[in-house]
Amino acid sequence: MDILSNPEFIELIPGLPSELGLECLTRLPHSAHRVALRVCNQWRHLFQSDDFYCHRKKTGHTRKVACLVQAREQHAEVEKPTGSTPPSYDITVFDPESMSWDRVDPVPEYSLGLPLFCQLISCEGSLVVMGGWNPASYEPLTAVFVYDFRTNMWRRGKDMPEKRSFFATGSGQGRVYVAGGHDENKNALKTAWTYDPKKDEWTALTPMSQERDECEGVVVGGEFWVVSGYATESQGMFDESAEVLDIGSGRWRKVEGVWEAGRCPRSCVNICENGKVVDPGLRIGVCSVKIGSKNLVTGSEYEGAPYGFYLVENDEGQNRKLSKISSVPEGYSGFVQSGCCVEI
Repeated sequence: MDILSNPEFIELIPGLPSELGLECLTRLPHSAHRVALRVCNQWRHLFQSDDFYCHRKKTGHTRKVACLVQAREQHAEVEKPTGSTPPSYDITVFDPESMSWDRVDPVPEYSLGLPLFCQLISCEGSLVVMGGWNPASYEPLTAVFVYDFRTNMWRRGKDMPEKRSFFATGSGQGRVYVAGGHDENKNALKTAWTYDPKKDEWTALTPMSQERDECEGVVVGGEFWVVSGYATESQGMFDESAEVLDIGSGRWRKVEGVWEAGRCPRSCVNICENGKVVDPGLRIGVCSVKIGSKNLVTGSEYEGAPYGFYLVENDEGQNRKLSKISSVPEGYSGFVQSGCCVEI
């Protein structure tokens, strides 16, 4: 649909043709959208519309940022039954172009910290938070929250159909894919589901061929890769294989030898088109988020080493050495549990 065919968006800027007005607003950086929303109802409806987001994306005026589940200061008000204070996390936004750092407003129901080990997934310009553990009781949650960068607001989504922890996730074609992990009794799972944030609907997928706890997920083209993991009886013995869902047909296939057997893949998988995995060279607290032509990588080389933030080029033929980010502002240097790339 042509945006300008909507009569609501005629003469977006008084005195300018509609096409020129649209091009001016399309080039407005996302950092200025909060102010632009307040100019008039016409601009607010435009900036919050799916058509405008698709137009910005098609014309190359969106921006890719990393959203990170990052540790923050402890709050004495939230304590486990034992009396000790659990870790607390916020969502940090890092822009590799401007090298700027910011934070997303807290999830309304968890203002003192995100659910522990929750999953963070990007889908069509929105941020989806699902699962994890209650930070006070450590009970597994099925809650789903969706953050829309166009409105800068959270909404509650439909709960996950099953309780599961440490599962694989990925997004593609406007949907979020979930597979594996373990249930509340620590039994590894092979079931899989897909979630449509716009329709707020869950749909069951064909189960994988084997259980995969602590697996890692990524969507490559039209495929959802579920990498490594282990069965209930082989606790911690990570498999070298992956299962790949063809999103179009809904069929799974198994691929051998895509991961180092015995090594946990959580938060550090980066699968190229040929299925090869790139090792970031870090071993402790590793998290890797692909942001366009670069990867943001966090972690330490060994136990006790300084925790760092690095950028590495993804382009073919580039030197893949890590370049350390030295200008991390105060308050943004904490441990990163997980992350994803969002195109805003």
